[in-house]
Amino acid sequence: MKIKPVLILSLILLMLGSAGCRQTPDLYQHLGAIARPYHFSLAAWEVKTIPHELDQLASGWRNQTADEVQTVTSHFDTVRRIRTLNSQIQAIDHTGQGDSSQLKEELDTLREQRLASQDEVERILEKQIKAVLAEQDIFNPFDIYGLRPRINFPPLNFKLEPPPKLLVVSPRERIESLREFLLKPDISLEEMEAVEAAADELGVSSLVVELGGLGATYPSLVTNEASLRFTLEAAAEEWLHQYLFPRPLGILYTLDLIGLSPNYEMATINETVASMASKEIGALVYEKYYAPYENADQSSQQDSSGFDFNREMRDIRRKVDEYLVCGEIELAEGFMEEKRQYLADNGYYIRKLNQAYFAFHGTYADSPTSVSPIGAELEKLREQSLSLKDFLNKAATITSRQHLQEMLE
Repeated sequence: MKIKPVLILSLILLMLGSAGCRQTPDLYQHLGAIARPYHFSLAAWEVKTIPHELDQLASGWRNQTADEVQTVTSHFDTVRRIRTLNSQIQAIDHTGQGDSSQLKEELDTLREQRLASQDEVERILEKQIKAVLAEQDIFNPFDIYGLRPRINFPPLNFKLEPPPKLLVVSPRERIESLREFLLKPDISLEEMEAVEAAADELGVSSLVVELGGLGATYPSLVTNEASLRFTLEAAAEEWLHQYLFPRPLGILYTLDLIGLSPNYEMATINETVASMASKEIGALVYEKYYAPYENADQSSQQDSSGFDFNREMRDIRRKVDEYLVCGEIELAEGFMEEKRQYLADNGYYIRKLNQAYFAFHGTYADSPTSVSPIGAELEKLREQSLSLKDFLNKAATITSRQHLQEMLE
């Protein structure tokens, strides 16, 4: 059932916990020792998941839902209510004002409801995303050779459950991802902070981040706590990483991930291509099946106060880069903490704002935390492309930033 190239990718990424380092072996060994007690095993997850997926594949042929859209929208109504309850319970427990026991009972009931519908929702969304990919004539990375039959490869398959967390390590003197370690999804806040503190003692900047999805597994992992729109985009994005894997862009990105040929620009290009294309695919699926549900499923709310979070984050990133170029590391770190508190005062809470934060989020050149011109260059490439498939085929051949610029010329 599991496709060989994806298994190869999983094995390669599994080496992230045991292979090469971009700085010194001693640093890597110390970081590995810090992360090891909380290590997330890709192999163990696959062994646990594959039998369940085989069973679901068989039952999917037997069981057909009468109203698929209603099943999905009801599921994400439950997810949204779970997020609301979690926020209310945390507020009550933090302030000590009020009784959260009834809210916790409702939360347990809703979690059971979410679990009961999860497998069916996965099957429905997979079918809908594949239908849109077929409409866009996107089937597999070997389409360029005109092969038949036109099959979806690798088969789009994802699981809705909490993905592992990720320990990101950056140098203090510049913003760049040195190492990343997958950690168990249930690691507590106290444990996350202890891991970060131990890593920072080695003279680096570290951060444990929550992932929205993970394409290093097959099936892919997508968080079960997000909105419908985000889930569609995340499922498409993780599949696109697998789709790009055997092409030059995906190969060079993999070499960067395992430390054999570090290239932050190629990582940025790969992540940004997948992000841009997944947003386009997610929007098409959403409009085709869930347009009447749109008003009820806003994954983000506009800030009526006029506060521009995206602009603020770009300004912060530019100022931090200026400090670091001048060697003013302490000033940069003090500035980031000051701005973190400023963002919190304006309703945007970031647990920790540091070099590792920007190293992780800045890989997406279409995100507000990036100041890379690669995002604008890829947007121009998309504008010059005849279709989404044409854009992916062009992007998949990119071997360097200079190559991308030559394409545009």
